[in-house]
Amino acid sequence: MPRHPLRAALAAATVTTALAATLTGCSAGSGRSVAERPAPAGSPTPGATAPASPTPAGVAPNRRFAVGVRELSYNRGGDRRLPVTVWYPADGAPGGSPDRNARVADGRFPVVLFSHGLTGRPSDYRTLLVRWSAAGFVVVAPSYPHTSRGASDFQVLDVVNQPADASFVLTRVLALDREAGDPLRGHLAVDRVAAAGHSAGGVTTIGLFTAGRDARLDAGIVLAGTALGVGTAFSGAAAPQLFVHGERDDVVAYRAGKAAYDRVPWPKAMLTLPDGDHVGALLGSDEQALDVVAGTTVEFLRWTLYGDDRALRRLPTQAARGGLATLDDRL
Repeated sequence: MPRHPLRAALAAATVTTALAATLTGCSAGSGRSVAERPAPAGSPTPGATAPASPTPAGVAPNRRFAVGVRELSYNRGGDRRLPVTVWYPADGAPGGSPDRNARVADGRFPVVLFSHGLTGRPSDYRTLLVRWSAAGFVVVAPSYPHTSRGASDFQVLDVVNQPADASFVLTRVLALDREAGDPLRGHLAVDRVAAAGHSAGGVTTIGLFTAGRDARLDAGIVLAGTALGVGTAFSGAAAPQLFVHGERDDVVAYRAGKAAYDRVPWPKAMLTLPDGDHVGALLGSDEQALDVVAGTTVEFLRWTLYGDDRALRRLPTQAARGGLATLDDRL
């Protein structure tokens, strides 16, 4: 079997230093990395400890939605073309395949920004992401220019530029809530946003809470990820985090994910799959484990983005289904 590109990166002794140097020195488009850009007005100072804000009380939808899908295309400048897949709650009967360009369901829905792993594409995670959308979330998934499958110029170290890509995409999509004639106009809860990602996308996600802190993010989900290259200097307002990792992961070692988790200073939980590998519970080859991950992550998103305390109480039950996982719960 060909060596996984992220495993190769993790095995190289100089990679962490190279990634850290690249993070502060490379950024297409504006010429500055996310970490170097002025913070939005009212955002916390990077590195400062902010008091935890209570999650607003609310109620998440208690129904499943049909799911629509659309494709967008952005460019952050130069060679940073960013095709984006958006899954969203739609009108119609739940279940079945996502309907391209279906009418958006009534209401405003929180946004989840999802980052794929090395040599991946958003469509690889369709099963999991459609479940999130069916539960009442707009899922925004860019395909990164130098780490996605089929990239003409594949570059492992370009992962460090992806937090800036992700923030750029988030800005463009959130703006659709005010864009006349766009199907998403008036349907995005622009003040309820989470980031999630798998493997190198987990690195990207951690980066959005550390070196490339995006103050708009309220929560994060790290799936088989590590802090390689983006560090663990979590900063800004408290943003609950859920880590998911398999103990038999031979690409990103469990201990690497756990080390990043241990550094999170905010409310957090870690779902551990003792028999889980790097992809089975996320790409659908292990359906039972996928059910546990989907159920647990949905409850986490309902709590953090809808402010539904009942979801927080249900989360441990979802994690315990089938005895396939354990939960370190510090939420």
